[in-house]
Amino acid sequence: MANLKELRSRITSVSSTMQITSAMKMVSAAKLNKAQMAITAMRPYADKLTELLQSLSASLEGDSSSAYSEQREVNKVLVVAIASNRGLAGAFNSNIIKASKDLYENVYAGKQVDFVAIGKKVNDIVSKTHTVVSNKSEVFDDLTFANVADIAQELMEMFTNGSYDKVVLVYNKFKNAATQIVTTEQFLPIKPIEGESNNNVDYIFEPSKEEIVEQLIPKSLKTQLYKAIRDSFASEHGARMTAMHKATDNATELRDSLKLQYNKARQAAITNEILEIVGGAEALNN
Repeated sequence: MANLKELRSRITSVSSTMQITSAMKMVSAAKLNKAQMAITAMRPYADKLTELLQSLSASLEGDSSSAYSEQREVNKVLVVAIASNRGLAGAFNSNIIKASKDLYENVYAGKQVDFVAIGKKVNDIVSKTHTVVSNKSEVFDDLTFANVADIAQELMEMFTNGSYDKVVLVYNKFKNAATQIVTTEQFLPIKPIEGESNNNVDYIFEPSKEEIVEQLIPKSLKTQLYKAIRDSFASEHGARMTAMHKATDNATELRDSLKLQYNKARQAAITNEILEIVGGAEALNN
């Protein structure tokens, strides 16, 4: 059994850790509330815009103006891995890294697969074994639509100039504070609506489909990327809040266990001292 001094030191250390994890949990909870409101408000708009985009792209299939819908033989793939700049968020970052490597090793095996890292954690790991053509981790320092739009524009240019035949997003989709869904989403080329649902919508285009394509599709793609990063941002705080909550509970349980162990050791030490005093007194009497 550890001595009393060691136990006191461990109890102090665990209590300090518990205070840190509890504070981090509260900070993440506050940030999560703001991030959750942002993605919840944005998601219906982004989904409807994507639906309109897919319908418009399908109606212009084969048109030279629809450069973002061009279906090519897939030889070069660009994977945009969206994670975070910080750790202490459970499996949040490792799930993205695992999903990204799965695309390289299984889904697109035998093809050229490069990466764009959005988040220092994914860049640090993936860059060791794969080609990271760009690191955009600084976007989290000022997460605005304008900054994300610049990244989306670069991705669009890399697709239209033939550098890559497909661009794929990998990110954590926010469901709730305790659940984040690892999502692999095709960014480019634009996927047409599956089935015949696109034929059931009759839009009136003004001034023309071609002019709308030039403006709507780039804006829609930028919105799609912004939504993915916002989803990931909210998921990060949810994952960190959950991880810190579990860490706080574990630290509390460990502290209580150490206190019980300390009290038992202290009681045993007191009992031994009493026995020594009694034994010494009896020896003097005899």
